[in-house]
Amino acid sequence: MDRKWWTLIAVCTGIFMLLLDVTIVIVAQPAIQAGLHAGFSDVQWTLDAYALTLASLLLTSGVLADRYGRRLMFSLGLTIFTLGSLLCGLAVNPVMLIASRSGQGVGGAMMFATSLALIGQTFHGKDRGVAFGVWGAVVGLSTALGPVVGGIIITGWDWRGIFLVNVPIGVFALAVTLWRVDESKSPHPTPPDLAGFVLLTAGLVSLVYGLIRAGEDSWSDPGVIGCLVGGAALLAAFVVAESRVAHPMFDLSLLRVPTFSGGSIAAFAMNGSLYAMLLYFVIYLQDVLGYSALGAGLRIAVLSAAQLVTSVVAGRLAEKVPTRWLIGPGLLLVGIGLIVMAGLTGLSSWTHLIPGFIIAGAGGGLVNPPLASTAIGVVPPARAGMASGVNSTFRQIGIATGIAALGSIFTAAISAHLAGALPPSLAGSAGSLASAVRQGSVSQLIASVPAAERGAVALALRSSFATALNELLYVTAGVALVGAVCATLLIRRKDFYRPADGEPSGAGHTTAQETV
Repeated sequence: MDRKWWTLIAVCTGIFMLLLDVTIVIVAQPAIQAGLHAGFSDVQWTLDAYALTLASLLLTSGVLADRYGRRLMFSLGLTIFTLGSLLCGLAVNPVMLIASRSGQGVGGAMMFATSLALIGQTFHGKDRGVAFGVWGAVVGLSTALGPVVGGIIITGWDWRGIFLVNVPIGVFALAVTLWRVDESKSPHPTPPDLAGFVLLTAGLVSLVYGLIRAGEDSWSDPGVIGCLVGGAALLAAFVVAESRVAHPMFDLSLLRVPTFSGGSIAAFAMNGSLYAMLLYFVIYLQDVLGYSALGAGLRIAVLSAAQLVTSVVAGRLAEKVPTRWLIGPGLLLVGIGLIVMAGLTGLSSWTHLIPGFIIAGAGGGLVNPPLASTAIGVVPPARAGMASGVNSTFRQIGIATGIAALGSIFTAAISAHLAGALPPSLAGSAGSLASAVRQGSVSQLIASVPAAERGAVALALRSSFATALNELLYVTAGVALVGAVCATLLIRRKDFYRPADGEPSGAGHTTAQETV
């Protein structure tokens, strides 16, 4: 088999492992809470530690990959991610798990920043459309299998298995990478931007910490305000610094290219809407409706399966249809699907979510393949690492800030609605009940209530949770719809890079992109 197809196998295996891990971890959150006696903020950090580390290191990883070699960076990423997965599986408390998840994020950043560049550098012409289509299908497949595989592992073994399953997958991908993947570098590498790395990391951590803490305390808490203002100031300083250094990790001039800006906004909107909502769907299915991890996984798989089907279709259409007419309508469907899911009540069953799952999942499948190729389509091959890293950074910032912000909205909404939904004799317990919902101990709480009031309390909890979930659905639908408008208006044909005569078409040029 040609070496280029081995490259695709190695890259897609690594991406499959990364994305499988995301959806598996989401399904496992209730089991992790129980197993490590973790709180809701610990759950958020289990997800956000990974996303934040990814977002902080992606750009630097892209620059280092262009300088020292994309295969080298991808191999190191596989090694670190696999070791991080092993440590996650051995975690004895929330702190160790969160730290190990950060380790996974370090390896994941190295892989994410180089995966698209490796494909773009290896494939040309019609094969490139096929390769990106396969990449998109793998994204959909990993998302589809994650909830089910996670449910099976948790039901038949333990939550630790969801991390340990990455070890053999990582070893296989590393072996293929070292054996068959060719090295590629930028002919004009730039030095790392350490100041930019520090400012971006500190700004994102401060911002997300403030958002999560707002859910625990309040938006008016001085510590929350300090974190949010400090995070915004650090990110502003990052922008200023990047505009002044000779070799920035994020070339701000790219944002003056409408197509690049549109793709970045779409990446943020996709992850900040549908993917950020997955955590709350799982909590609803398991803690409120009482399904097992496997039961919740099978139901989430309805959304994932729809995404898998349309990602295959989008991969085929990428050679014929302008990318903005895949990304824009895809995000539109995501927004519509989220709105269709709203309207939940305390008496709703999970079947209420099915139409919205299918619509939103179908939209997500349309977005991922063309978004991947658009990310590196506006730059020459030598800058593919940076472009890929920026796109993935926007994705991870979307999911990290999305989960954190939605958590704060969710907590405030549940507390507000519980106070009016509880029986008069328990009205004063709204705060403690809301805390129990956040800690994932709804069933235990209901069991502790006097039998005569148990039914009323259960209905109040379900009604309040449904109302809070409705608010999150409308917020995330708005994010997706804004992304749809921006993608449709900003992505345009003339921005895509075209090689000069005699120059090989590297990571920044595809036949599909010329149809935009």
